[in-house]
Amino acid sequence: MSIETMRQVLTGVSGVPVTAYDGSGEVEPRVTAQVYQRVAAAGIHNIVAAGNTGEFYALTPGEIRRVHEAAIKGVEGKAPVTAAIGRSLREAIQMAKDAASIGASAVMSHQPVDPFAAPGSQIDYFRDLAEASPLPLVAYVRAEGFSVDDMVRLAGHGNIAGIKFATTDLMLLSRAIAASDPNGALFVCGLAESWAPTFAAAGARGFTSGLVNVAPKLSLAVHAALDKGDFAAARAIVNELEPFERMRTKFRNGTNVTVVKEAVTYSGLKVGPVRVPGVPQLDVKDRAELFALLRNWQEAGELATA
Repeated sequence: MSIETMRQVLTGVSGVPVTAYDGSGEVEPRVTAQVYQRVAAAGIHNIVAAGNTGEFYALTPGEIRRVHEAAIKGVEGKAPVTAAIGRSLREAIQMAKDAASIGASAVMSHQPVDPFAAPGSQIDYFRDLAEASPLPLVAYVRAEGFSVDDMVRLAGHGNIAGIKFATTDLMLLSRAIAASDPNGALFVCGLAESWAPTFAAAGARGFTSGLVNVAPKLSLAVHAALDKGDFAAARAIVNELEPFERMRTKFRNGTNVTVVKEAVTYSGLKVGPVRVPGVPQLDVKDRAELFALLRNWQEAGELATA
């Protein structure tokens, strides 16, 4: 896929499906492919394989490859598949090459989690990876401490299609967008539907979503409202999904994937518990609250089905 086409794709919803495990805790490629198939069938614009909602950091490199393969099989060409990569720079470059070899459209690099990573050197990591990658790169920026000059340098690389901006530093975001080449990398809201209206007001385009696993119609409705500039309509939908997203933030986001996986299981696909250090399963009270919300969405025709 060309860099220009990928940038256009990123203006839509980038959905991040969960990874299914079998009864022994191993990656279950068949059910994982079904999850991706369902998200693709809903019309999600870009599908990210082995992103954070897919438990990237709990997977071995070999398992990440299996998730990428399951994603491509499940999506069946209905949308671009952006393969998530990362870890050391050498591993990330190899993952990018592997992703290209199996038919991915682009790659998304998780931000390095090395405790000694300097902001400027993390930009070097992304740029070096983009230089070596045979596919367009999306850079996932989660940490604080970057400067406007850092963001401009990142956005200016010719093989970086987008920057998944996942901090609440909106001043940095708006200043970086204003300072960057408008024909360069696209700045995307990396904090899902809840933050999408605010990020859009700051100049970002498109947003990421874990909700697509469960209620893709709501995700697409938020996108459609923002695409028309109807912020009131977008906020109304965000208010509807707020209890779901708020539940995901419990325990410093420890239940982020847990809530999604239990909702997917409720909707008919058994995807197994979350691997530690995430919370494996919800407690009885939280599960009852989640299921009550899902029943409402089911009655309204907004819940995905197997």
